[in-house]
Amino acid sequence: MQSKLSDIELIEQTLAGNQSAYADLVKRHQRFVFTLAMRFAKGREDAEEIAQDCFIKAYRSLASFQGQSKFTTWLYSIVYTTAMTSLRKKRIATDSIDDEDTYIQVENKPSGYDTDNVENKSRSFYLNQAIEQLLPDDATIITLFYKGEQSLEEIAQALGMEANTVKVKLFRARQRLKEKLERNLKQEVKELI
Repeated sequence: MQSKLSDIELIEQTLAGNQSAYADLVKRHQRFVFTLAMRFAKGREDAEEIAQDCFIKAYRSLASFQGQSKFTTWLYSIVYTTAMTSLRKKRIATDSIDDEDTYIQVENKPSGYDTDNVENKSRSFYLNQAIEQLLPDDATIITLFYKGEQSLEEIAQALGMEANTVKVKLFRARQRLKEKLERNLKQEVKELI
């Protein structure tokens, strides 16, 4: 029943003491929060830890949410800052933030028998694989813009940047994504031949 309520209504109920309202908020946003966390983390366990920390921080700070932006924008800014803090804490001295190979991750995708479904999964697989090869900032902006359907202004607010800066970063991230896709698909074609 509560899943039909808006984020604002769920927040109001949570602040009034209804714990299940916050559980509904978590259920509604957990997949995308986890997806964003995966863009920063080197593994699933780290991403799960980041996502859990985000929801705890959001719960503790819920009273400070003023509604000037969408709840998702506010929540994604918490994901970003939590992930950056986590990365700083776990950074190994030998890792370079500019070393793109450091952030490559392998994704397991189940196979299907429906040809259209297989084709869509294949496209999604290659796109996700290319996004995972990007640096975390690029992957976050691409993910927020395309998968999170956030506007440039919302992304700017979530990341604490100017909208024009986000626009430039998004353009550059798209270029790097295109290069990754071309390189990955070229390699895939070579393996098929």
